[in-house]
Amino acid sequence: MATPLWQWRDPTLVEAAVSNPAQPQVQFVNVAQQAGLSVPNVWGGIDHKRSIIEAKGSGLAFFDYDHDGWLDIYLTNGNRLDAHWPAGKAPTSHLYKNNRDGTFTDVTEKSGLGVTGWQTGVCVGDYDNDGWDDLFCTFWGHNILFHNNGNGTFTDVTHKAGLRQERVRWGAGCTFLDYDRNGHLDLFVCNYIKLDPEKIAGAADTHYCQWKGVPIMCGPRGLPGDTNILYHNNGDGTFTDVSEKSGILKPGPRYSITSVSYDFDNDGWPDIYVAVDSQPSILFQNNHDGTFTDVAVMAGCAYSDGGHEQAGMGVAVADYDCDGLFDIFKTNFADDTCNLYHNNGDGTFSDVTFAAGVGVNNRYVAWGCGFIDYDNDGWQDILQVNGHVYPEIDKYHFDQTFKNQRLVYKNLGNGRFKDVSSEMGPGITEHFSSRGAAFGDYDNDGDMDALVLNMNDLPSLLRNDGGNKQNWIKIKLVGTKCNRTAIGARARVITDKHIQMDEVNSGSSVMSQNDLRLHFGLGKVDTVDAIEIKWPTTQKIERFTQVKANQILTIREGDGIVGSLKPASP
Repeated sequence: MATPLWQWRDPTLVEAAVSNPAQPQVQFVNVAQQAGLSVPNVWGGIDHKRSIIEAKGSGLAFFDYDHDGWLDIYLTNGNRLDAHWPAGKAPTSHLYKNNRDGTFTDVTEKSGLGVTGWQTGVCVGDYDNDGWDDLFCTFWGHNILFHNNGNGTFTDVTHKAGLRQERVRWGAGCTFLDYDRNGHLDLFVCNYIKLDPEKIAGAADTHYCQWKGVPIMCGPRGLPGDTNILYHNNGDGTFTDVSEKSGILKPGPRYSITSVSYDFDNDGWPDIYVAVDSQPSILFQNNHDGTFTDVAVMAGCAYSDGGHEQAGMGVAVADYDCDGLFDIFKTNFADDTCNLYHNNGDGTFSDVTFAAGVGVNNRYVAWGCGFIDYDNDGWQDILQVNGHVYPEIDKYHFDQTFKNQRLVYKNLGNGRFKDVSSEMGPGITEHFSSRGAAFGDYDNDGDMDALVLNMNDLPSLLRNDGGNKQNWIKIKLVGTKCNRTAIGARARVITDKHIQMDEVNSGSSVMSQNDLRLHFGLGKVDTVDAIEIKWPTTQKIERFTQVKANQILTIREGDGIVGSLKPASP
């Protein structure tokens, strides 16, 4: 059982956070167009959706593909039913290189990543340990593994790696993880619905479903769910499907959307949590022998607090109360709240949504989400993006609309959050029908920014202005005995009695990829007492003491701190 919070928490930290929750003032500003993100998303019909594929949308990624220390951007894209695009005019995914001055350059053509199709999800990991992070992309159709060649280009190695599935499947979230701790990244893939392209209703079809009396497209209920996949990395650039023998298939078909992998029970082995739409969510506990067991129902994170199935979309994980245990935030559909599952430390979770203050909004279809310490006070806050799935509802006088604002919940440091959305600037209050969201410090100025995919619109790049008025430390981990991306490595940052922790992870939010670097706010502290890194394969711990704040550290397994960068100038 976890130590009660009041026995360990520094009361001065809690008192300061509760009495002065809005300091320092932070604003999020959408700078996408100034930054050069000028290509709009294309995803199904604009005013009407006749198939569920048109409503789903997709994720995106912050990742440093060229390892220059600056986050680049990967934007997925979709299509339109019955579309016949002129040559060279079809929508594609896009790769943008960070110019290190607040702007980006579209390098899609050179990179080889400009693919047309209904691309839903993305995750990042160096599957072949060659030192360059690769890209796995899920589609309604056929997934693609893009190998990073280290020279700005990528190669489709799906067939060569053994990941090609001939039948059409609707891939959603994905996650690289080393579930057997052998130093090679395995791959978990969510599949959503079995949707045959030949059975999509025609434009003149009058068959429809209803939502609050409004005629809308059908699903997911009534449509066949699909099963998830676990691929084992063979260590030679290929993968083997081990879904059945690992126990991944035992929950049966589910409407799975987003997966994350963290060590939830602190046993040194990565587990997997899956947000599931309209059905119980899944928590695969790692059995240490190559198999998993779904314990979500017993653990208390499969349903709502009232025992109801929910439309799980996105997932964020953090130790939000700094008790040494990873908690879960899950987004859901409108007329329901999101979930905040508190990890009790005994293999169970408690739904503290209302007690913690994040149950105050139920008007939104919620998608991408992240725990980010936006003001660097040492407590993880929550940023959530929203967007309805039925554009038709704008013709009716409901209390819900197709385009919505974003939400920000401020962590008060006492186990509770406060909705501060109205105070957080135009990047939060602007309205879009958003889907994917990724979080990271794209301008290297020491505070956390956000990248948001907006359906049939330009993306939003939410620059954090003011978060770096307080101190911080950022850590880039590089594995040698473990996987090179260091996925699964855990960092603890200790300042007096305040202990924060995080793990390097692949895939999160909604079908998206966050910055692989770990960010910790430090408040007014200018020197970190200790940083502890626990490497996943060997479970060895490296410890670094008296580390100065406000720098980006690179720590390589066995070699210690091998690089340090000061923040970029404002």
